[in-house]
Amino acid sequence: MSKKKKTDVVLKKSVVGQMAEKVKAEAAKAEEAKNTAKQTVKETEAAAEDASKKAEEAVKDAAETVKEAAENTAEAAKETAKEATDVDGNPMSEEISKALKDSFMEAYKKQTEGELEDELDDNVMILCENLVKIYKTKETEVLALQGLELRVEKGEFIAIIGSSGSGKSTFLNLLGGLDRPSAGKLYVDGKNLFKMTESQLVSYKQKTVGFVWQNNARNLLPYLTAIQNVELPMLFCEPKERHERALELLTLVGMAHKKDSKLNQLSGGEQQRIAIAIALANRPKLLLADEPTGSVDQKTSDAVLDVFRKLNSELGITIVIVTHDINLAKKVNRVVMMRDGKTSIERIMKEEFVKEQLHGFIEEDTHEEYAILDHAGRVQIPREMLDEIGVDSKKIRMTVDGDKIVITKA
Repeated sequence: MSKKKKTDVVLKKSVVGQMAEKVKAEAAKAEEAKNTAKQTVKETEAAAEDASKKAEEAVKDAAETVKEAAENTAEAAKETAKEATDVDGNPMSEEISKALKDSFMEAYKKQTEGELEDELDDNVMILCENLVKIYKTKETEVLALQGLELRVEKGEFIAIIGSSGSGKSTFLNLLGGLDRPSAGKLYVDGKNLFKMTESQLVSYKQKTVGFVWQNNARNLLPYLTAIQNVELPMLFCEPKERHERALELLTLVGMAHKKDSKLNQLSGGEQQRIAIAIALANRPKLLLADEPTGSVDQKTSDAVLDVFRKLNSELGITIVIVTHDINLAKKVNRVVMMRDGKTSIERIMKEEFVKEQLHGFIEEDTHEEYAILDHAGRVQIPREMLDEIGVDSKKIRMTVDGDKIVITKA
């Protein structure tokens, strides 16, 4: 064999050898990939099995938690019946305590057993039945709401009145999502406030409800101008859209000319009107106001009331005002009086006053007064009426006279 042919054979063997090495290397990689895939499958199966076990444990834990919560609630109800106090901190009678316990347990049972159907009418903005709120401390329990019942239609403008400790502010906080109910039924704009998660509650406070506080320091930031304060809740909007919306709202409440003024350059009434504009920034369906005219004079009070009337009639916003101002309440179509954590009386404006824009001090009786029957047929009788007929005990006589129920002292 010639030297050239020998060289060719050697080269060919070398090439074949290199190819064989490559094939072996590729085969090794394929085997390694196969083994890795098998290991991944095993790990996935193990992870799935572990997740399944954890899910089963979570279900068991949840069931135990629900059971424990029910037992704790039952125990709390028993303790409430034993040690219940009224909103002034005074011990309650055994009769009232037992009635409250029954009311609390009935509401809790409905809540936990899923008997609260979403049967709401489309026209209902607020619906609460047998609503209970208990504030607990280490030493005592205060029953702020004791089975409150109320229905408010969309587009209504109502005032809630009552003495200090009657539960007005507590109820407003529940409607605003600032506090959680203890038991009962509470819907706002079709949303069940008992079933809301924390994230849903944040969305509710952002989009459904607006709040106007009595203390303007809670409404306005002193180092910002009026328009900057109104823009603040809309920070996630486009700057141009945010500015236009803020200017629109200031115009709506008659404060566009003060858009560049800061807190110390505004009167109390002007601050309150800007606070209303801030509350409307995210287009809420329900506007809540806590003593909006509590720190202003009569003329300014009328101006603030006119703003609320305008919002109610032009935008159709449902408005709920909590107030001690009886004169203000006389100018609102519907007034609900609370006593001892319950709605006791409703006053509906007489037809001849409905279309009037009442201002100033009102001496006339502008409303018809009605007592409220709850779902169990119970009614609260004002203490003044009982005193008038000389009732000084817990027993009275009731008789039916035609279409009247007559109450006399026992």
